[in-house]
Amino acid sequence: MPAEWEPHAATWLTWPRPDGISFPGRYDVVPPVLARLVRLIAEGEPVHINIWDADLERLAKRSLEAAGVPLAKVQFHPFRAYEPWCRDHGPQFVVRETGARAIVNWGYNAWGGKYPPFDLDDAIPGQVAAALGLPLLEPKMILESGTGALLTTEACLLHPNRNPHLTRGAIERRLRNHLGVERITWLGDGIEGDDTDGHVDDIARFVAAGTVVAAV
Repeated sequence: MPAEWEPHAATWLTWPRPDGISFPGRYDVVPPVLARLVRLIAEGEPVHINIWDADLERLAKRSLEAAGVPLAKVQFHPFRAYEPWCRDHGPQFVVRETGARAIVNWGYNAWGGKYPPFDLDDAIPGQVAAALGLPLLEPKMILESGTGALLTTEACLLHPNRNPHLTRGAIERRLRNHLGVERITWLGDGIEGDDTDGHVDDIARFVAAGTVVAAV
């Protein structure tokens, strides 16, 4: 798995639905903010957006145009997801030294089954792989999406609502086999009250080779 700071070809997003549950009572303020994010990303690379239907695509395009986004840099895909967290339910790209690419389809259960239904969200990686003609690898493990090294939290991956059938050792083997990592660093708890049960990106990130930023 390439590190987050390495060059990449595009960014994938999922556009939020007005009747989703992620922004109760505040949906109207979200599309303009997301549109500004797309404008900034589009300065350097194309943006792929999973969209619920043609009606939502029209609304999304209005927000993008109002933010000055060049629509030629945006490609919509009719891949339905209930909620917009593509970092969690989306594809995870991996590469070989030869340059060959594949997609890892980790299982997704809406942060431990808290927000059903999530079957459509869980299907997004497979749809992206089919659209791009890439092989799909399926470790059969819940994992919500540095070179040779990986940070994660015990609070999330060892929580009984994620992978109760897998031991810590089995989880580590799947991470090594499908991401190409050698060193796995387990942090303890995530942020208190976080309903993801401790996503590591809330508290620590690789920002360059050998450099981690952590909230203390």
